[in-house]
Amino acid sequence: MKIYASEIRVGMLIEYKNDLWQVLKTQHVKPGKGGAFAQVEMKSVNKNTKLNERFRSSESVEKASLDETKFSYLYNDETDYYFMDPKSFEQINIKKEIIGEKGKMLTENLEVSISFYNEEPLSVQLPNQVTCVIATTDVALKGQTVSSSYKPATLDNGINIQVPPFIENEDKIIVDTRTMEYIKKI
Repeated sequence: MKIYASEIRVGMLIEYKNDLWQVLKTQHVKPGKGGAFAQVEMKSVNKNTKLNERFRSSESVEKASLDETKFSYLYNDETDYYFMDPKSFEQINIKKEIIGEKGKMLTENLEVSISFYNEEPLSVQLPNQVTCVIATTDVALKGQTVSSSYKPATLDNGINIQVPPFIENEDKIIVDTRTMEYIKKI
């Protein structure tokens, strides 16, 4: 689908120079002399390289069309994560490099959304919030103010986050998967 350069937004995937690019930054500039343009910083999905490109506002670029499908997480091994389509029971595997650090947040039967481009899995979108258990955390120091002080904690999946002082070992909490931050205690 063709879109004008002025419609490019952060996070979009566009096809440019025979590659697939994810938009990291975009800035629309209207100089005093000459036409307006969009300064776009992009990262190649396949080659992991960056590119800064300037598009005139009247130019059009090809927006990549992605297919999004719901899957349930099954298990993982040394190199891959395995998912199952709840409708067709078809199983797929995705390399750990594609999912990255957020793969540690996956729990059995967690429903995720997987984006495909030309039948190839590109990214895995976790639910915005997941429940985790605190494995270890420091004891709160007396006299610390609750509003401004957070303490380090390690979750049962090995991820380190900051939590309020009243959180203790074995507490169940909700974590935001987009920012990896504490939301609330259950």
